[in-house]
Amino acid sequence: MAAATAVSLFRYSPPHLTRSSTPNNHPLKLVFPKSLLNHHHHQQQPPKPPSPLDSFFVFCTSLALSFSIYVADADAFVVSPPPRKLQTDELATVRLFQENTPSVVYITNLAVRQDAFTLDVLEVPQGSGSGFVWDKDGHIVTNYHVIRGASDLRVTLADQSTYEARVVGFDQDKDVAVLRVEAPMDKLRPIPVGVSADLLVGQKVYAIGNPFGLDHTLTTGVISGLRREISSAATGRPIQDVIQTDAAINPGNSGGPLLDSSGSLIGINTAIYSPSGASSGVGFSIPVDTVGGIVDQLVKFGKVTRPILGIKFAPDQSVEQLGVSGVLVLDAPANGPAGKAGLQSTKRDSYGRLILGDIITSVNGKKVTNGSDLYRILDQCKVGETVTLEVLRGDHKEKLPVVLEPKPDES
Repeated sequence: MAAATAVSLFRYSPPHLTRSSTPNNHPLKLVFPKSLLNHHHHQQQPPKPPSPLDSFFVFCTSLALSFSIYVADADAFVVSPPPRKLQTDELATVRLFQENTPSVVYITNLAVRQDAFTLDVLEVPQGSGSGFVWDKDGHIVTNYHVIRGASDLRVTLADQSTYEARVVGFDQDKDVAVLRVEAPMDKLRPIPVGVSADLLVGQKVYAIGNPFGLDHTLTTGVISGLRREISSAATGRPIQDVIQTDAAINPGNSGGPLLDSSGSLIGINTAIYSPSGASSGVGFSIPVDTVGGIVDQLVKFGKVTRPILGIKFAPDQSVEQLGVSGVLVLDAPANGPAGKAGLQSTKRDSYGRLILGDIITSVNGKKVTNGSDLYRILDQCKVGETVTLEVLRGDHKEKLPVVLEPKPDES
């Protein structure tokens, strides 16, 4: 019974023919069950049109989305590459270069030349180098050999502004010079000054320069030697306690600063040891402890009052050939400090035989074996100070007090 009932639920009722009861005798027509007609009508029913409220809501949403895209920052839709990842030491080096670059300047050395054909006087660049800002008053420190022989000097700051520079003073013996420019104070960035007395071999150093005025450069290295001695390019007088570094110091970097890892000045890059003139891994810098005192004197007085004995002495090789140790006095003018103290010069007798003068063996008890030793001791003395010279005269020794005086051209 249950099965029969289930079948009857799904029984199909086909359409049947019927004749209209109207008197017009129309043709036969199909008559479908009402249930099927209702189902077909439901399937073919068109969707209801949206109400005005729904349309208004969609319009407002689209307008708000368009406005938000329009006012959004354009950068938010640009896919930018991720920032470059640097190590801690690299970040420190980059920061050191960026912070100290404004203090480094480019110096152009112009010399007057006369044209051979037109006889016109021209300013021809004869050299260039680097320098750095010392103070807000416009003082620029560089090497003396960078400005030597210049008739006109120009200083280019980090922002590429150029100013005429005048020479405040220079020290040929230590290869240091001070210039001054009339630049606005807001453009002058003095370099932080450090100390060179406690430097250690192996610590990192950084050399910043402005070679050829193209752009600032940075070379790094370590201190490879301390207390070196080089000769001044101008006078040949020794410069003591020079810093040796393997940081590349090219000719255009002369006069630029040598910095420690904290960005403080520890020296002036002054020379390289290379037969070809290019950096060979051996560079020298004048220590800041030496430079500081020189610059202070040049700024205040325009000169360095370095003491002298007022003598001319023989080359070290000649004294070595004589088998003695010390400085042989060739000439001691009577109006000089040594001449006033009674030092005897080398001379010839009436027969043409050479009579050696006094040989200085010590100053204030400090042994003197060559000219460098004598200069080194005198650099620690002051003008007007009395020093005691021990000299070898013939076959006996004598002690003579000498009052040190400044150079005649600096008095």
